[in-house]
Amino acid sequence: MAAILKQERALLFALVVAVAAFLLEHTLLEAGQIASLAMAAFMVFVIVLVSMRVAHHAEIIAAKVGDPYGTMILTLSAVAVEVVVLAIMMQSETSPTLVRDTIYSAVMLDINGILGLAALIGGLKHGEQPYNDDSGKTYGVMILTAMGISMIVPEFVPEAKWHIYSAFTIGAMIVLYALFLRMQVGQHSYFFSYSYPRTSARDPHAAADEPESVKVSIAVILAGVLLIGALAEFMSAFLNVGLAGTGAPMILMAILVAGISAAPEILTALRAALANRMQAVVNIAMGASLSTVILTVPVMEAIALYTGDPFVMAMTPVQTVMVLLTLIAAAINLNDGETNAIEGMTHFVLFATFIVLSIIGL
Repeated sequence: MAAILKQERALLFALVVAVAAFLLEHTLLEAGQIASLAMAAFMVFVIVLVSMRVAHHAEIIAAKVGDPYGTMILTLSAVAVEVVVLAIMMQSETSPTLVRDTIYSAVMLDINGILGLAALIGGLKHGEQPYNDDSGKTYGVMILTAMGISMIVPEFVPEAKWHIYSAFTIGAMIVLYALFLRMQVGQHSYFFSYSYPRTSARDPHAAADEPESVKVSIAVILAGVLLIGALAEFMSAFLNVGLAGTGAPMILMAILVAGISAAPEILTALRAALANRMQAVVNIAMGASLSTVILTVPVMEAIALYTGDPFVMAMTPVQTVMVLLTLIAAAINLNDGETNAIEGMTHFVLFATFIVLSIIGL
């Protein structure tokens, strides 16, 4: 037990921070805008620390079960963090577009940021990097379908009928994901795996080959997600006070939520790319995008139906164009079973475009 507590000192530190924030929240909020922004930044740092530990234990389980189960566990843990943070922030955030902007930001970050940067640095080091092209094609068409149904079509749904289409969206996402899971872990599991030579570089999950048990890892993951929820509540309160009256674009809040959940995935994907294991990168980047859309949408739509307050899910014209450019580029780049630095750069330029558009409020 002592060894486990020593190993999880990051979680213990986060617990102390959460208790301190609970006791001092009102005092810190009254200290002014600068103090609130500083505390919000500190909370983001602590949440990322906890999410790193959650991802580490997800990697331990992933290493034991292997692909495609491994990367599925990694992406689901990241989505769980995102949903918890988003749900907490929605309680105090009045913007009806936060859910839409967070999902959009997550897709941009996962496909253009993670996949783009990993393919770029991996291509510069190894040249062409092989993977199973069936996975890229499957992920791409699933993401296009899920985002089309939940974030493009709603633009044309009459406001008076939103609850009907919202209920349909929940059902459609559940059916899509249920079928996808059956494919991923059943008869088409080979779509999401690749046989590397035995002389290939070390598996990026090798760092997870530690003596912790699966039960301990599951317990830490659950405790970490609960702790992230508590920290996110304080972060949201500090952000609301710190950003009040600054005129900061609301999408920056969404990028923050997406970035918190994606932080561990970024490190895992970069390690995989440097180890010349592009299949793990494709599974992480594309799988995280799909999971974000197909799991976050039904949860948030269910909340909207329960409260009677709909979210704005239809993307703006600029967001729609960026998503279509991203998915078209991914369909072309992930069509031949090999990535290279040029393909990585195309996605990374799209990611840079997304950042610039967000900064100027588009």
